[in-house]
Amino acid sequence: MSPHRRATPDPQETVDLLSALIRNACVNDGTPTPESGGEARTADTLADYFSGSAVETERVEPVPGRVTTLFRVPGHDPKAPALTLLGHTDVVPADPRTWSRDPFSGEVRDGIVWGRGAIDMLNLTSAMAVVTKAVSRTPHRLAGDLVFAAVADEEAGSRYGVGWIAEHAPGLLPWDHALTESAGARVGPRAVTVTVGEKGAFPRRLHVRGSSGHGSMPWGTDNAALLAAEAALRVARHRTPARTDERWHDFVHATGLPADVTAGLLNPDTLDDHLVHLGDSARFAHALTHLTFAPTVLKSGDKLNVIPATAVIEVDVRSLPGQDDDEIDAELRTALGDLADRVEIERLSRRTASASPAGRLYDVMGDAIRHQLPDAEILPTLTAGGTDARFVRDAGGVAYGFGVYAPGWDVGKTRRLFHGDDEHVDVESLHLTTRALDEVVRVFLGGAS
Repeated sequence: MSPHRRATPDPQETVDLLSALIRNACVNDGTPTPESGGEARTADTLADYFSGSAVETERVEPVPGRVTTLFRVPGHDPKAPALTLLGHTDVVPADPRTWSRDPFSGEVRDGIVWGRGAIDMLNLTSAMAVVTKAVSRTPHRLAGDLVFAAVADEEAGSRYGVGWIAEHAPGLLPWDHALTESAGARVGPRAVTVTVGEKGAFPRRLHVRGSSGHGSMPWGTDNAALLAAEAALRVARHRTPARTDERWHDFVHATGLPADVTAGLLNPDTLDDHLVHLGDSARFAHALTHLTFAPTVLKSGDKLNVIPATAVIEVDVRSLPGQDDDEIDAELRTALGDLADRVEIERLSRRTASASPAGRLYDVMGDAIRHQLPDAEILPTLTAGGTDARFVRDAGGVAYGFGVYAPGWDVGKTRRLFHGDDEHVDVESLHLTTRALDEVVRVFLGGAS
């Protein structure tokens, strides 16, 4: 039987499943409790969805309620490459007060699905499930194994998801090739992104020293809270040097901007001054070309009438390829200026930037995208945030971010909706992604037996 003659996924199932997963409200607040994430709810939904399908299922539950489910469709050739689809089922919190509608309604209206996770990444997770189910209904098997991993805890670092599997049960997953999130948006009139890597993460805790005193006599005191506020402002406002590479050159040329703007963006010395020309994509473009510092937590004092002697600032640090701890700390000290002697820099963890080379899977993805969008040019890029792809790369495998958004969904729009208010995705993009992913799986895993 030809691999083309198999069960075809129904993209409408992706829409319906996405709506259901949004309603499950698997909100990850970062704590190791069943209440955080609660991915067991979506594990149950997916178990019902796959009921009666020819899939091998394994449920992984490192702590109660934090469930990852693996759905495997075995291939007929043990020598053929396998493909793992990594789709996380947890989402970040959403404040209903800042949304125009219920963030966990999963409402579908006028061709749009609304709710937390519609972009990050329940849309792709749903498409992965639909394609895997279609493959399982094919009478004749493909050559390679397909594994859909509906994983927990990605939004808090994956310590109870892919990270746990990689450390404690690596034999559960094939690590040679994988697809996950953060791709498929437009750059300029034709380019569609494929994510080949991600920036590094080097979070820091800054300990600020002052001296204590009574709150009723603040004059002349060395208030650590004020020192920390000034330090946080300096770090946030610090302009790190721009760095460009071949991927950045491709990104800039894909925008189709006038020659003078293009030249300005390609020159590291003038790049920052020209970011404004990128509109909504400027924030993403800045992240692609800079070491970034984002102070996100500031703590000082525990009693209203005591001037605090110490304060703590936590900084989200995202690095470019090749940057290390020493370079990052030196840049932080430069940002702090004359406050550097008052601040101790604590290194919390380190994850260097990673990237996968082009290869057969990359080529298959490009063909599948062009079959859905004939004018598309494939644009390899990094993602500013972290994904589960890093565990695949750490294991020596190849991992990419994949997806196909409809025209009009550029990187600025999609990135703004990641963790943002009124998160939503259009039905057309869900259909495009489902059909393209189906082709990638069919072609990459080879012919049917």
